[in-house]
Amino acid sequence: MELSAQRALSPTSTTRARHSLRKPALALLTACLMASLGATSALAQMNTGSGQSSSDMGVDSSGPVRLTPANRNVQDASGSQAQAIARAPKYVPGEFEIYVNKLLGIDLADPATLEQLRRSEASQTETAAVSQTQTQTAAIGKSAAVSADNIVRRLGSDLMLDARMGGDADGPRQAPSDYLIGIGDEIQVTAWGSVDADLRLTVDRAGRVTIPRVGPVLVAGVRYGDLNEVVRARIAQVFKNFQVSTSLGKLRTIRIYVTGFTAKPGAYTVSSLATIVNGLIRAGGPSAAGSFRQIELRRNGQIVASFDAYDLLLKGDKASDRALQAEDVIHIGAIGPQVAVLGSVNKQSIVELKPGETLEDVLAMSGGFSAVADRSRVSIEQLSDRNDRRVRELQLPAQLKTVASNGDVIRAFSSVNTALPLGKQFKRVTVEGEVARPGEYVLPPTSTLQDAIAAAGGLTSQAYVFGTDFSRESVRQSQQENYERALRDLETEFTKNSSTQRATTADEAAGNAQRAAGTERLVARLRAVRPTGRVVLQLESDARSLPTLTVEDGDRLLVPAKPTTVGVFGSVFNAGSFLLQNNASVDDVMKLAGGPTRGADASGAFVIRANGTVVSARQSSSGWLGFGSNLAGLPALPGDTVFVPEQMNKTTFIQDAKDWTQILANFGLGAAALKTIKN
Repeated sequence: MELSAQRALSPTSTTRARHSLRKPALALLTACLMASLGATSALAQMNTGSGQSSSDMGVDSSGPVRLTPANRNVQDASGSQAQAIARAPKYVPGEFEIYVNKLLGIDLADPATLEQLRRSEASQTETAAVSQTQTQTAAIGKSAAVSADNIVRRLGSDLMLDARMGGDADGPRQAPSDYLIGIGDEIQVTAWGSVDADLRLTVDRAGRVTIPRVGPVLVAGVRYGDLNEVVRARIAQVFKNFQVSTSLGKLRTIRIYVTGFTAKPGAYTVSSLATIVNGLIRAGGPSAAGSFRQIELRRNGQIVASFDAYDLLLKGDKASDRALQAEDVIHIGAIGPQVAVLGSVNKQSIVELKPGETLEDVLAMSGGFSAVADRSRVSIEQLSDRNDRRVRELQLPAQLKTVASNGDVIRAFSSVNTALPLGKQFKRVTVEGEVARPGEYVLPPTSTLQDAIAAAGGLTSQAYVFGTDFSRESVRQSQQENYERALRDLETEFTKNSSTQRATTADEAAGNAQRAAGTERLVARLRAVRPTGRVVLQLESDARSLPTLTVEDGDRLLVPAKPTTVGVFGSVFNAGSFLLQNNASVDDVMKLAGGPTRGADASGAFVIRANGTVVSARQSSSGWLGFGSNLAGLPALPGDTVFVPEQMNKTTFIQDAKDWTQILANFGLGAAALKTIKN
């Protein structure tokens, strides 16, 4: 509101005007003027939102002077509309980066892999992965899972190309004391005492802010730390006995340029508090050919600062991260020598070198060795040796000062991936069952099963040594591989048989389909079976000690109590477990179960002993047709399991007679034909 209008609202000026105007025409004019001024005062109060009456706005000896700007709806210099932030550029790997990832079985040149990787980063789902079969591993059937976590990138690219940073990182929230006030900045002025003010003022193009009833104050070029004193001194020329506080509101924006080897060069509008790092992030950082260590800040054609991003990334040092000014240029130079660090390090990465940096510096850039790394040696593959010896080994720490060169690939070895010889390993062995102290024990390298029993306190009186269950992890892995290979061969054979079968009728086709479905179910059930890794110990039924077999790490030894029953299952009349009598045979036990049923295949019966061995009726078969096979003379042992299978290919007497009749008829025709030919 204008100062003259405020004075017109005061009681003294109103009384003086009422005495001076005598004529009716002048009185009418005065009334119109007063109504106009009252409306203007009400409008000003609505704009400020103070809710005070018009008399509070004037000079009143009973209270402080209220300073109110003519228009509180000051448009910010940057505009009320949010500035559009360009989407971060897409990540494009360089040629050396593609080569290094290909060594790990990841093909970054595959468009499908890159697209999935970009989607994973955009949606912040780092667990999303795509599996692809690589050219190097296709022959052995391996596949590589590609995600943002397991690819090897240039050190620094995660920060510069992180789309989640957006445009929200234009500078700190609080301005430093040496910040220079400029055109477009918003200043908040709060005064109390004899003056009551709460103002938000924008620096105009002349570098000034206008305080009501005080006048313009030149603030452009003033340090933020000195702003409070400059405003206080100007208000003190009009008022006394007051306090004032100033702060910055919305800041102006400036235009800068990012040039050189950057992902997206051009002009950018950033906050006046932005630094070199903010400008780099806004432009997407260096491109695949750009350097993270050769970045220059140019102002008025002069280089005012050189920025090495590794100081910030590796040391947290922002000393060279200078504040930007309008029309500054951030120039990114060409990339320098690159070295890849793989294997047992804390962060596999591709680092950029400066002249003279050594292997020790490279390992430090990758975070150093991991907890399981072999710190005594590393391998290095150099460009100069790629056509000759290709890879050589460096001994540490003697060769830590070796100067790294462009294109080197350094690998750190793991101490846990390679096992020691069995003769040097201490073994963890688990002993359970009928021993004095069951548990897990660590044994010397040359220990045997007997040593494991001795470490557990020896056997109890109820121990059944013949039924000892001895499992070994290496045997289980070998069994699993062989089992899967057998299943693949079986599935292949079934597929060949089903593909070569011909059906002449609908019934035959339906039968073939049913057999194929049954085969698939059988293979699925077989795949669900997992080998246990049990090693059969060939012991006598009355054995009291285990053989002198050297143990391995992870062995498991279970000595059960002596059982008193024998199980009979399969195609018998009453399957179950039966109490074992002295000197009973397998045939005696089968009689307790009622013997084989009519549909049983008695010649295929077998017995599984407690030690894991199997005795089959076919082993004692007599005759080439298998007649007379039985287990009558085989003694039954505690823990035996007798199984009688069901006969699969069943035929009736009529079907057998028909088949034999056909055979004999064909035989007779053949004999008659031979006789005819002979005559």
